[in-house]
Amino acid sequence: MVVKEYIESGILETYVMGAASEAEVKELLYLKSRYPEINLALKELEEDMERIAQNMAMIPPPAVWDRIDEEINDLIIAPDVAPEIFKKKTEPKTEKPGQQYIEVESESTHMKIHKNWRWVFAAVFVLGKIFLGFAIYFYLENRQAQERIQELKTEVRQLRK
Repeated sequence: MVVKEYIESGILETYVMGAASEAEVKELLYLKSRYPEINLALKELEEDMERIAQNMAMIPPPAVWDRIDEEINDLIIAPDVAPEIFKKKTEPKTEKPGQQYIEVESESTHMKIHKNWRWVFAAVFVLGKIFLGFAIYFYLENRQAQERIQELKTEVRQLRK
């Protein structure tokens, strides 16, 4: 009865999905080797998950496979086996004195801009706020004018009667 409760507890599902903690994994592996019912239930669950994944799978467009193949081929380092006589001879690049190039790699997600552009962005931001203020002001004025026109129309109707 304890084995059945353990199977129904949901730990097998968390293990199959890879969300089980290290302690749960150790416990499951121990119980799997000790109780064949748990091992059988785990195999059935893995097969069911595989069937679900196969039924829900979408076939990517054919061009995607070509792109993946090209990227993998670009990543594979091929040995340089061309004989010396077929290699393209290039003259060594001469650097001017005082010129130095430094490769820079950055993992930052922020964009750095020149200080002058900061003022431009600040000015655009301030102008945007000013235009927003004018838009709200003229909207309210227009609404007030529309209300005044409606009042005048009702007065004209009353005077005509």
